Amino acid sequence: MENLGDILKRLADTRRAANGENGDFGNGSTPEEEPDDLCPSCRGRGWVTPQVPVGHPDFGGVVACHCQATQTAQDRSERLRRYSNLGHLTRYRFESLNPQGLIDDIESQHMFSTAFEAAVGYAEEPGGWLALVGPHGSGKTHLAAAIANRCIEDGNPVFFVHVPDLLDHLRASYAPTSEISYSDLFERVNEAPLLVLDGLGTQSSTSWAQEKLQQIFNHRANAGLPTVITTMIELAKLDPYLASRMQQRALCRILEVRPPHAGGQGQSHRLGRVEPEMLRRMTFEQFDTRGNRSSSQQQASLQSAFEAAQGYARDPDGWLTLFGETGVGKTHLAVAVAAERLKLGMTAYFAFVPELLDYLRFTFTPESRVTYDRVFDQIKNASLLILDDLGQENTSPWAYEKLYQIVVHRHNARLPTIITSMLDLTDETGPISSRVQDPSVGLLIRMDAPDYRVKRQRGGNPRDRRSTR
Repeated sequence: MENLGDILKRLADTRRAANGENGDFGNGSTPEEEPDDLCPSCRGRGWVTPQVPVGHPDFGGVVACHCQATQTAQDRSERLRRYSNLGHLTRYRFESLNPQGLIDDIESQHMFSTAFEAAVGYAEEPGGWLALVGPHGSGKTHLAAAIANRCIEDGNPVFFVHVPDLLDHLRASYAPTSEISYSDLFERVNEAPLLVLDGLGTQSSTSWAQEKLQQIFNHRANAGLPTVITTMIELAKLDPYLASRMQQRALCRILEVRPPHAGGQGQSHRLGRVEPEMLRRMTFEQFDTRGNRSSSQQQASLQSAFEAAQGYARDPDGWLTLFGETGVGKTHLAVAVAAERLKLGMTAYFAFVPELLDYLRFTFTPESRVTYDRVFDQIKNASLLILDDLGQENTSPWAYEKLYQIVVHRHNARLPTIITSMLDLTDETGPISSRVQDPSVGLLIRMDAPDYRVKRQRGGNPRDRRSTR
């Protein structure tokens, strides 16, 4: 899956191609796909704003473009997922979430259960706004992403964005070299049929950032466009203008997913932990090296990765890096290694890279109960560190610097490390990729096979389904 920057570049390329413009497409060539099949009404977005007079029920709203009716269900779903910007969050479903959450106390379970039911209902019929409030690790993002994924399954467009990333890209769109104009990106957010704003309140607090968010909130509130918001910040501490929109009872429903006194059991308690459900499903026994209608060569790549992971689980020495497209089983094998080490009484530190960086940012805030230095040292020196989905987070120099420090330390000390990535790390350059490619430290294995999830989407015997990515 693409990150937001890649999606914006592709959109800019498509727009220029549709307008018959020539120019640099990032690699000195023209786009691979001709714009002949690009819908002239929606230009590939899948939705349009009806041209109706003021006062009409559809004025200011959005509807599915007529081109959607001509697509197959699978093509439409894939197109909507590309548009959604969900990336690695496509695996966040209601089915993989405990309806009572992960905290044992009754109050927390009741609050999460209420939020879960509300999220399911909202996904079935999006309308108005839904705000999910709670500390890190409380399940807000999982619920928001599950809403988005359910809507996509139903054929409804969604745009999901982490608020700090959105502001970074809006700033970058002012540059002469930007692949997409500010107005195009701003319209994309303003007019999205369903917008998910994840992590409100974690952005830099500048007058410019406040102004942009106020404009987005004002437009979507006035138009009554469905919007889901997640935040770990109490409403009283948010920008008063944003909070006032969220507190309009006729517009927005606010749900807390954990009581304030449970905050100490949040992400700081769960950081590095492998979820029990993942340990149950992602074992070596459940990994299918036959793949999903894979060729003999593709099966060979899966077998090679499987054997390397099994050997590494017996003796974690150096690094093991697994890379390939989404759904090939990278995380499955990484978790299987962790499961074997845990059975032996050893430890394994599992870090989904985008969430890890979010938490490192959070440790700088007054709400954090742990210091940045303590967490960072714990990650750098873990006896076995699993960095899952490396490459989906590089949206800022700060994020790259933190990863660089972790990678350099563990490379120099040759500490056992497993990395999974969708990047083709054989072609990547840079200080992080250089260390990943170092043959004296570890193995770099490509997993080249079709997406396992496609098979599950098409049906089949549930007993034969594999939970792999």
